[in-house]
Amino acid sequence: MPSKIIPVVMCGGAGTRLWPVSRDSMPKQFIPLLGQDSTFQRAMRLVSDPSVFEPAIVITNTEYRFTVQEQLQALGITAQIVLEPSRRDSAAAVAAATELALARDPKAVVGVFAADHVVQEAGLFVEACRKAGVAAADGRIVTIGIPPTHPATGYGYIRPGDEIGEDARQVAAFVEKPDAARAAQYLLDGYFWNSGNFIFDAVTMQAELAAFAPEVAAPVAEAVAAARTDLGFLRLDENAFGAAQKISIDYAVMERTSKAAVVPGRFGWSDVGGWSAVWDLAEKDASGNVVEGRGYVLEGSGNLIRSEEALVALIGLDDVAVIATRDAVLVTPRAKADKVKEMVALITAAGESEAGAHREIQRPWGKYLSIDMGARHQVKRITVKPGGVLSLQKHHHRAEHWVVVRGTAEVTRNDETIMVHENESIYLPIGCVHRMANPGKIPLELIEVQVGSYLGEDDIIRIEDIYKRV
Repeated sequence: MPSKIIPVVMCGGAGTRLWPVSRDSMPKQFIPLLGQDSTFQRAMRLVSDPSVFEPAIVITNTEYRFTVQEQLQALGITAQIVLEPSRRDSAAAVAAATELALARDPKAVVGVFAADHVVQEAGLFVEACRKAGVAAADGRIVTIGIPPTHPATGYGYIRPGDEIGEDARQVAAFVEKPDAARAAQYLLDGYFWNSGNFIFDAVTMQAELAAFAPEVAAPVAEAVAAARTDLGFLRLDENAFGAAQKISIDYAVMERTSKAAVVPGRFGWSDVGGWSAVWDLAEKDASGNVVEGRGYVLEGSGNLIRSEEALVALIGLDDVAVIATRDAVLVTPRAKADKVKEMVALITAAGESEAGAHREIQRPWGKYLSIDMGARHQVKRITVKPGGVLSLQKHHHRAEHWVVVRGTAEVTRNDETIMVHENESIYLPIGCVHRMANPGKIPLELIEVQVGSYLGEDDIIRIEDIYKRV
């Protein structure tokens, strides 16, 4: 292969099809759905073979930047993390990746991969990428086509054309999602599913974007040229990037270019598009049940139970999914699991915060979990990573009590610095300027009790912040 592939992993999106586990505040790509790793971490492992891939570029947004950083650190993988200032769909992200890759190597071959897909055979995936890379180096934009296992109506399809190289063929046509009868015919005619993962010659992609989508190419090139480094992240210029047309790479380039090719991906692929797909991929017991967490099934088969805390008991039901988080429960026949997105829209319209936000919220310094709330009080369980530092802040409407249950807290309160140890507490009156840090080697855990007339997160007045959130 003339060049190694620069992998670009796209993980800025937020999905609702795996609600209530996946929400805007922590979408599915960062959640361990199968095993210990998140799908983002699984994707990063796949593209870390140094014989085929260069160091990766990860494209995300400001909200998820520290989650990306933390999950990469857990794997011991380094990558360039690029922050989109706004969501402009996939064409803008691909354009940014293309410009960054060309800055690294004028002959770059780039692979764009989704962070929320699952691949079962890593070796076969790498081999498919190698073949696609060979075709891409010839001036092609090569999509990874998945040989269908059933007549799915939820995927776009690819009609392959003439052979052009090792296991590579021209793309005769991209086809929109079909009805059931047409999907069955596509299966017989040798069509592929469009996985949305593709590998391309960067010079070719740059030229095709300029030809077919100049309203994307020009502002994104400007956004990359004016990008700045911030805490190790590369921030694209907000004004320039925001001027880019919001359009998918499929519509902008893939369905219009004459340079599209397809290489089959026979590596066991799923986009994990819903809870039925999770059941398909997971290990099952003798009755075909999948149970994660505290779940029990009596006289039932083909069920999926996933519970974070509550004990879930199922009697006499078959092919049902029960998904229980701390604050929401989904119960659906697996065959109706594709309706979850519609249910989330219904819940969102009703103004329920659980549609998009978890009770446990990730922060760059750690996380907090709201465990009780009343009209004038809220109780949180706070965990601060070793070395983590909360912002220097104050509140106009609430006082806080902190009780340390594990580790040691270094607390700033106005002009004082106080070390608070396990089973000790400290009071922070309304209006005092305060900060907390974990100077120790283990996670700091404490209970925070807030009391006041207004308890919203927007009553945090940040004065200083090492994570630059001021």
